[in-house]
Amino acid sequence: QVQVVESGGGSVQPGGSLSLTCAASGTFFSIDYMAWYRQSPGKQREFVAGIVANKNANYGDAVTGRFTISKDSAKNTAYLQVNSLQPEDTAVYYCAIKSKTWAGSSHDSWGRGTQVTVSS
Repeated sequence: QVQVVESGGGSVQPGGSLSLTCAASGTFFSIDYMAWYRQSPGKQREFVAGIVANKNANYGDAVTGRFTISKDSAKNTAYLQVNSLQPEDTAVYYCAIKSKTWAGSSHDSWGRGTQVTVSS
């Protein structure tokens, strides 16, 4: 079983920054992919950024150039640096991971999210 916990959300003014953390723990053979999604009230969940084991990253169009994803494989932790925040970035930010069990099967796990609020 894999547990995913997000932290680092908060309230900031437009133009501000936050550092979000996603920590994975539990029993698994490997973590192959870690990603951030976000969801605002009344909207569908949106892909924000993802990073694979070799640290290649990809980003959603709305955040490219402002957000940076990174990971510490030794700590099974991913980070999301969010800069130049705007009110439209207000959402619950979720971390999702794709892990592999010792038996070789793939498993998806989600955290409960961390709230990011951007307002003046």
